[in-house]
Amino acid sequence: MNISIEPGKTRIGWIGTGVMGSSMCGRLIDAGYSATVFNRTRLKTEGLVARGARAANSPAEVAQASDVIFTIVGYPRDVREVILGEQGALSAAAAGSVLVDMTTSEPALAVEIADRSKERGVYSLDAPVSGGDIGAREGRLSIMIGGERSVAESVGPLFEAMGKTIVYQGGPGSGQHTKLVNQTLIAGNMVGVCEALLYAHKAGLDVETVLRSVSGGAAGSWSLSNLAPRMVAGDFEPGFFVEHFLKDMGIALGEARRMNLSLPGLALAEQLYRAVAAQGMARKGTQALVLALADLSRVEWKGA
Repeated sequence: MNISIEPGKTRIGWIGTGVMGSSMCGRLIDAGYSATVFNRTRLKTEGLVARGARAANSPAEVAQASDVIFTIVGYPRDVREVILGEQGALSAAAAGSVLVDMTTSEPALAVEIADRSKERGVYSLDAPVSGGDIGAREGRLSIMIGGERSVAESVGPLFEAMGKTIVYQGGPGSGQHTKLVNQTLIAGNMVGVCEALLYAHKAGLDVETVLRSVSGGAAGSWSLSNLAPRMVAGDFEPGFFVEHFLKDMGIALGEARRMNLSLPGLALAEQLYRAVAAQGMARKGTQALVLALADLSRVEWKGA
């Protein structure tokens, strides 16, 4: 590909300015790139506009003004709308521009986007991320990339402004498959983290003191270090929404069925998180699982 990425020259488009997207786009603005942004709830673009971005009225308008267009929205249906819809980014993207979908979505949809983009002379990448709101703010995301290697390498300077671990995984859809591996790992780990904290609490231990002992040993994990303290503090505000995690697990289970693969641990985690949503916490952070598990044993937990 012949696109050159340069601060002050390369024009960035950003579609989806929620918890993750606003921080990720903000890092690109801080790195010197001009940005045109769109969100269905326009209010959510105001912080970026205050930092110099221009607000657009549609994904197509974003694409018209951009060399590299990023999307990070909620569900596969949203990805389809903002990229492939009548006013989607692909409808107005210029030949030689790049579409980068950073939503956790369906691998088959990433392949479809790649095929339809190629027909228009547009490049595309699927590049979902892991690291939550903290990683987005601090530029420490893990970025998993599917698509053409040369395109991924060309867009590398933009990824480097947002992430620490940037790995090319293979052709279209490979980034999405890798993210589903990531979510499968997290799902089981979150059950373990919540059960362990409940055990410590019920045993009469000081949970914060326990965390100091276990976080740095063989039991250590990102969830234990970053989300367990929020659970202890009674902070269940979202770094990553329960409803979006349910979406991710649903996609992973669907892919597993397609491959005739049994994943009983993931299926159990999905059911437990469905209980979290049923208890009215779908818009809370994934750490709210501890509340649903506490309720099973009628354990009082801070913030419940």
